[in-house]
Amino acid sequence: MDRARAEPSFVRVALSRAVDAAAAARLAAQQISARDTCFVLAFVPGNRNGAVIAHSLEEALGGVPVFGCSTAGQITTEGYETDALLLLAFPKAHFRCASVLMEPLNPLSTTQAATHAQRHVQKFSHTAGWNRLGLIFTDGLSKQEDMLISALETALGDLPIFGGSAGDGLRFEQTYVLHNGEVHHNAAVLLLLETDLPFQGIGFDHFLPGDSQVVITDADPDDRKVFEINGAPAAQEYARLVGCAVEDLSPQIFAENPLLIEYKDTHYVRAISDAGEDGALSFLAAIDDGLIMTLGQGQEIIETLQAGLDIRDAEGRSPDFILGFDCVLRKLEIEQKQLGHAVSNVLGAAHVFGFNTYGEQHCGVHMNQTLVGVAFFAPEPRVLF
Repeated sequence: MDRARAEPSFVRVALSRAVDAAAAARLAAQQISARDTCFVLAFVPGNRNGAVIAHSLEEALGGVPVFGCSTAGQITTEGYETDALLLLAFPKAHFRCASVLMEPLNPLSTTQAATHAQRHVQKFSHTAGWNRLGLIFTDGLSKQEDMLISALETALGDLPIFGGSAGDGLRFEQTYVLHNGEVHHNAAVLLLLETDLPFQGIGFDHFLPGDSQVVITDADPDDRKVFEINGAPAAQEYARLVGCAVEDLSPQIFAENPLLIEYKDTHYVRAISDAGEDGALSFLAAIDDGLIMTLGQGQEIIETLQAGLDIRDAEGRSPDFILGFDCVLRKLEIEQKQLGHAVSNVLGAAHVFGFNTYGEQHCGVHMNQTLVGVAFFAPEPRVLF
């Protein structure tokens, strides 16, 4: 059977493209066996009523825990989509789950968040022979992902955590997370998972550092705004560096010409979301005065995507499925270059399911324009004596 069309064995994928929120939730829920399901992840289109969907799923699934968030797009069996309610049902036979709701995020007490998470981890009883990981879904407009994931990494260092920031298309107006039938703004949901499936974390982008270095000379870290670069108005200097007029700056320009920071010998994207009328640049991740950054140079998207998803377990097997968190600015650049169909084919062949984010979390770092995820493999065959 064609792998791109084969169903994964260890997660149930349910979809509805109905415009009405309640109808979409009912139709998607009908594709899931509540009796066999440990929990459900729901990735909701940014233009749907999240509260209605959360309530309808709670009713339709008979109390099965539902977590997730609003999205800037979904990664389904068809690859990239923008208007599909995507449900991923994780079976009881292979998963256990506990959840931690963290709110408010802004203002954030990192000590309280870390203590809260540690307490829940300690209460989560361990199943012999099973492995643990964490998933984090964060309100993408809270501007607290950097501090939160760093605090959790420090407090839960032996627990690998992967996640994405909730989006709403490219409106940057209202984002939320879902927790047990309720919508929460200015909040995050940390899921503690146990599974008997082997898994591997992934994280990659398609940018290398270029030759142009810049210095942030005036910034508001709390609001993630930069007013000056190299002592000049930020938007003006950035436009000069990328070779366009200030009035031509756009999400497409930002997506193709990101600024990178170096941390622990690795370069990470700090994406720009927009340029204000005051000449400031707004970022989707932490920014500060004195930060030295490098203008990124894009590599071939399809090749880097295929290489990043070409992973194997110890037995040389491909993943059964990959839970993926893919930055919306990657999707924007891909569509701008008319590569959407080709990328969707690659994602489908690799069994990637997830959503387009306002930022990704991995290895204790909040980053942008990255594909972060968890590849789950079939359990290793038992040896019978």
